[in-house]
Amino acid sequence: MNYIFNIFNIIIFLILLFSIIIAIMISRTAQGAIAWFISLITFPYLSIPIFWILSCPNFCGYIRKKNILHNKKFKPYINCNVQVVEKLAMFPLTKENFAKLLINGYITFKSMFDGIKRAKKYILLQFFIIKNDIIGQKLKQLLIYSAKKGIEIFVIYDKIGSHNLSKIFIKELQKAGIKIFYFGFCKGWKNILKINFCNHRKLLIVDGKEAWTGGLNIGLEYLGRNKKIGYWRDTHLHIIGPSVLFLQEIFLEDWYWTTETKIKNLNWKPIISNKKNQHIIIVPSGPVYNINNASLLIQNSINIAKKKFWITSPYFIPDQSVMDSLKLAALRGVDVKIIIPERTDHLLVYLSTFSYLSELIKFGVKIYKYIKGFLHQKVMLIDDHTASVGTINLDNRSFRLNFEITAYIIDYDFAKDVDYMLKQDLLYCKLIKLNEIKCRSLINKLISKTAFLASPIQ
Repeated sequence: MNYIFNIFNIIIFLILLFSIIIAIMISRTAQGAIAWFISLITFPYLSIPIFWILSCPNFCGYIRKKNILHNKKFKPYINCNVQVVEKLAMFPLTKENFAKLLINGYITFKSMFDGIKRAKKYILLQFFIIKNDIIGQKLKQLLIYSAKKGIEIFVIYDKIGSHNLSKIFIKELQKAGIKIFYFGFCKGWKNILKINFCNHRKLLIVDGKEAWTGGLNIGLEYLGRNKKIGYWRDTHLHIIGPSVLFLQEIFLEDWYWTTETKIKNLNWKPIISNKKNQHIIIVPSGPVYNINNASLLIQNSINIAKKKFWITSPYFIPDQSVMDSLKLAALRGVDVKIIIPERTDHLLVYLSTFSYLSELIKFGVKIYKYIKGFLHQKVMLIDDHTASVGTINLDNRSFRLNFEITAYIIDYDFAKDVDYMLKQDLLYCKLIKLNEIKCRSLINKLISKTAFLASPIQ
């Protein structure tokens, strides 16, 4: 019996030693390596399985394919700041686009559902969350009706985000000839333990001519019908123009990972908008990229701001690089405003947020709590010329673990619309003051600091 016990201990020791070596090799920061080292040494039996599930920053087997980059119409931009974003996106800037802001659920769902009705050849749809409620049922009915007209429909949903989606819902779509699959991460032996990744993208593409992306998923709560959360503040985009093809390209990459099949007979001819000439760069991000492009996109946006940098996020757990960029912008005299929700749907993230606020406020960053309801939009405004709408939250999950997407729009009129929208939001905000943070009870401070320790995996 002692012999077996000794063999077991030797095996555990070897696994522990191997885990520590891997932790040192793959950790992106010294703090991360030290945290894993201490955890593995102190609580080996608990930490070893957690380490192998949560620690790996890489995702294996995902292939980025390009069908349209060689089109001579999409030439690299001359402006060096734009070139940085193009390199982060690995997509070029396109002109002659029209992007329309869709504020909140009623306007967004009407716009998307009307777009589905306009489809003539195909529909590509992808959401992190699809719920089997009134909104989900309305979407299902529209898709089935479109399929009966001979329109090809392809649907991707995230396995974790849509874990409550019923099999009946899925089978009804499949019965109508709709191809629907979940985006899972345990595909292939190299990814067998990688359950910590999510596909957080929201996309709807109709005939390769128009597309929708932004913060809203499919569910009744996005209409403010959730009794616990109440009013839901969110922002989405309706895009017409050449940039739609790059959104389509991103969908195809996710589809190929999900199904190992290609979708044929899609439209790759750019549609030119006759309404606006907006310049747009579509920026995908996620664990398959060799650079941390989500965080770098935000850092670059902060660094190029000369007068104004405003950003909204439902979750605020930025990495140190983003924190430093925000501080430097405030020191340069840039008007830095951050809008976060007063209410939360993730308690641990909410508690962690307080560990970041006082440090930024001391540097002159203005942080506001949105008090009307739950703020879920992911929007940036840079001076009076650039704005973005997408799916990236200011947290480690969006920076390193989630597949995300951002529409980066360089256009004075669009930036003006975003400026007005955010000023309306600020009417329902309360400025957080330094005394408010300092006067919190010792227990609250301790709880926040404890939650802060888990911020790398939140």
